[in-house]
Amino acid sequence: MEVLKEKVEEEEAAEREEAAERAERGEKTLRPVEVRREEAPLTQEALRDLEKKLSEILVPGKISISTKDTIDILKLPVSYQTNTPKEEHLLQVADNFSRQYSDLCPDRVPLFLHPVNECGLPKFVSTTLRPTLMPYPELYNWESCAQFVSDFLSMVPLPDPLKPIVQQQEKAPAKKYAIKPPRDLSSKFEQEQEMKQQEQIKAEEERRLREEEERLLEAEKAKIDPLHGLRVHCWVLVLSGKREVPETFFIDPFTARSYSPQDDHFLGIESLWNHKNYWVNMQDCWNCCKDLVFDLGDPVRWEYLLLGTDKPHLSTTEEEDTGMNDDEDLDNLCKDDKDKSFDMPSSWVEQIDISPEAFETRCPNGKKVIQYKRAKLEKWAPYLNSNGLVCRLTTYEDAECTKTLEIKEWYQNREDMLERKQINKVTGLNIDYFKPGHPQALRVHSYKTMQPGMDRVMEFYETARVDGLIKREETPKTMTEYYQGRSDFLSYRHINFGPRVKKLVLNSAESNPRPVVKITEQFSRNPAKPADEDVAERVFLILDERIQLRYHCREDHITASKREFLRRTEVDSKGNKIIMTADMCVSFEVEPMEHTKKLLYQYEAMMQLKNEEKLSRHQAWESELEVLEILKLREEEEEAHTLTISIYDTKRNEKSKEYREAMERVMHEEHLRQVEAQLDYLAPFLAQLPPGEKLTRWQAVRLKDECLSDFKQRLIDKANLIQARFEKETQELQKKQQWYQENQVTLTTEDEDFYLSYCSQAMFRIRILEQRLNRHKELAPLKYLALEEKLYKDPRLVELLKVFA
Repeated sequence: MEVLKEKVEEEEAAEREEAAERAERGEKTLRPVEVRREEAPLTQEALRDLEKKLSEILVPGKISISTKDTIDILKLPVSYQTNTPKEEHLLQVADNFSRQYSDLCPDRVPLFLHPVNECGLPKFVSTTLRPTLMPYPELYNWESCAQFVSDFLSMVPLPDPLKPIVQQQEKAPAKKYAIKPPRDLSSKFEQEQEMKQQEQIKAEEERRLREEEERLLEAEKAKIDPLHGLRVHCWVLVLSGKREVPETFFIDPFTARSYSPQDDHFLGIESLWNHKNYWVNMQDCWNCCKDLVFDLGDPVRWEYLLLGTDKPHLSTTEEEDTGMNDDEDLDNLCKDDKDKSFDMPSSWVEQIDISPEAFETRCPNGKKVIQYKRAKLEKWAPYLNSNGLVCRLTTYEDAECTKTLEIKEWYQNREDMLERKQINKVTGLNIDYFKPGHPQALRVHSYKTMQPGMDRVMEFYETARVDGLIKREETPKTMTEYYQGRSDFLSYRHINFGPRVKKLVLNSAESNPRPVVKITEQFSRNPAKPADEDVAERVFLILDERIQLRYHCREDHITASKREFLRRTEVDSKGNKIIMTADMCVSFEVEPMEHTKKLLYQYEAMMQLKNEEKLSRHQAWESELEVLEILKLREEEEEAHTLTISIYDTKRNEKSKEYREAMERVMHEEHLRQVEAQLDYLAPFLAQLPPGEKLTRWQAVRLKDECLSDFKQRLIDKANLIQARFEKETQELQKKQQWYQENQVTLTTEDEDFYLSYCSQAMFRIRILEQRLNRHKELAPLKYLALEEKLYKDPRLVELLKVFA
């Protein structure tokens, strides 16, 4: 309210000054009464002028004051809001160190020592670090740990790329008055002409933008960055030596990528720190970070802030080590260091506590979007999307990111083992990648459409298939298959199809297959056969009724044997069986042999090839049918996109949760039965008898009667207790209703709401008590009879009460 009051006072003072200036210039000001006397009918121009003037008036009562964050600092711990004496001492030491550094190195940028925290309090950078051991094994390796931090962080460019901390005051947008616009009396014809003109201007603007974009692309290639080497950045340095780290390397916290100090992206280092000390680089970075020596114990190369006993030691030679063996010098040195040392204060931040839900969520709210130049990266937490999508990378053609070039998507926990999907928006090509475990052993599926008989490529896990198929390429007229590790040494099969008789419908391959016109098969070398008898390529020309064979070439030959069979009909026009003739087999043999020239050999070979042709045609039909089955299965999987849930994930696994709840319920019921079995209803009455004395019939009857009498009294007491509570609740409700009738006129809205709430709760309690009383009256006789039956069947009384049963 004080801010608004000051604002109003400033506006009134400004109005008075403006009126005084107009008076000095001789201008006249009209009072409100005079204005109303001289006002005339408002024209459209006057309305626009009035709207303009009203829009310049600020509404003091609706000014929004924005803060730099939304953190309630009052809920933060005391260490966030105040500094301990040791921290204040450390800040003084840091300021003194900074002044000396500025005097000695005036040409270097100021040191980054104590930025302000959420509460606006300066804190030394080393005290913001607190080493914490987390219960997640994924964080024990730097790769997964860096990826976790990268997913959680969001990149926000600095207002000033040359300074790490710049305070900026956000200005609240001023809200303005607005009046209802006048009625539109413009011509529609003029609007159409204006629209046509605007379309022409838009087309010209698009052409100009394209030319400008091309020009910018060319300029970017030769453009020199004016801030090269001046921007500031913070990253992680991992020193070699501990935990079997072979060499020093950098980690960028925003990308989780590692870099060598020899990388040209890192131009130099101003300072570095950990939770124990702060070091300033005193080495020349003319060659980037390639020549830097990361021996933090060397005060010549790295100037440290605090002289502590836990700082890294300088690497010394053996001659230097032998000179430090004198006990007296060592004691003096330790004494001097002890006098000058100042330990780093403990961290002021709270210990990091990451719940399993937060660890799995990673990104804030489970989603993160990173905008790059001509690209956008989106990340989601596992199970956040119903289809298992966890990451999407979209690349664009233009800098405005309006024309999509390619989309890459990554999935997790898919039941169909889908791992990655790549969509090319220019060519329309889709590529799906699968992990091992798909029902059809699918590894990669490339396609433009899911329509059968179109261009597609399928790759398989050959170890998961019994036929050794590793790849299948399909076009509208061909199908090519590649094999590996088959017992028949088949490595390649190419099938040529003719035009289909009917239009293809899904699952119609069995009734309407594509006619096969040619099959080409290739075989690997079988070392158990001679090269002249080992077929390398086999071609079935089905329409021409020919079979061509080409054999493997011997190691000492440059040509291979060939053979061609003319597959005629087995009977002539008169029905007579055709005998094998010499013109039905044409062969070229590198080294002719006698047995291959015999007609019987050629006849048997042709009969075998006929059977193999039938088998190859059947396998081609099975391959086509398998493609349709895979396409149908993929459509069902994409429609269902079911996710797998581990049995150890008790929160998401509904089946496991239901089974666990059922087991707990059974165990609880069993526990109740055991407790009931262990409860001896005769124990209080048997304790009244002398120990070890055998029961008589009279004593047994008395025990039965006392037990039943005691149980009956407890049932009556319980009924009386419920009845008393019922009457008490009823009386209190009546009193409250009487109070309401007496004070109804003077009651406030809050009192009436409280009265209605009380009545609702009281009626609920009365209704429950009434139900319990009625149920008790119904069950009491049954419980009495059940106890009487148990007493007659009790093994301790059964023999003595037989007469009375």
